[in-house]
Amino acid sequence: MALTELTIHHENKIAMITFHHQQKRNALSSAVLESLAQHLQVVKHDERIHVVIIAAEGSVFSSGHDLREVLSGGPQDVHHLFEVCGSVMTAIRELPQVVIAQVQGIATAAGCQIVAACDLAVASNEAKFATPGVKIGLFCSTPAVHVTRNVGRKKAAEMLFTGEFMSAQDAAQYGLINRVVLPDQLQSATYELATSIAQYSLDTLATGKQFLYKQYGMTDEQALAYATEVISLQSTTDDAQEGISAFLEKRVPHWPSESLEKLQDGYSSPIS
Repeated sequence: MALTELTIHHENKIAMITFHHQQKRNALSSAVLESLAQHLQVVKHDERIHVVIIAAEGSVFSSGHDLREVLSGGPQDVHHLFEVCGSVMTAIRELPQVVIAQVQGIATAAGCQIVAACDLAVASNEAKFATPGVKIGLFCSTPAVHVTRNVGRKKAAEMLFTGEFMSAQDAAQYGLINRVVLPDQLQSATYELATSIAQYSLDTLATGKQFLYKQYGMTDEQALAYATEVISLQSTTDDAQEGISAFLEKRVPHWPSESLEKLQDGYSSPIS
């Protein structure tokens, strides 16, 4: 069985990447990370996909890195492993599509990092989150980068210095995830959120996603100046012109950027 699986629902403009390594608690080994990176690359070039869901099978979403791989590897091997992991997190952020984590169970260390790196997250009320590296003498430095950009400083520090679990309810309260639902509602709730986003123009979603992450590191004045440039330029695009016209005419917009010819030209076959 493949460690990860990519399924694409073109009719709904949604792709799902699923971890399938329950025996290893969906640990982010080099092989898993490389497989995930391949799937993200396929999705990135498929303009028929507007939303990506990252999910997992079993009781654990992801336990983070495979510690046996960390322990047995030489310094260069371990450095490469963390570099690959970092590049996957960056790929999630740089993907033009909106990425949603569907968290059914435990997400720890780099598994928690994936949740934090995704644009949105929906979790079962049985899900739990932790950055427990401090307990094994390996502070969760790389997970901390994304966790601290979701959770307030004091709560993030508590997670990192205690290594204790955070409940799904607390994760929603402190900004790590968006929604908490019952386990039997998780798939439908995630898909409902994905569908509500997938109806919009991919060009608009991609521009908005890029803008959001870029402006976070700016001062208010810098961000406002940048936003003014972005929205002014975007207002001249075919999709914006069509969207505004459709709103004023009280009809459903038909995004020019998603013409059949363009989608066919931009299509890449999925990995088998």
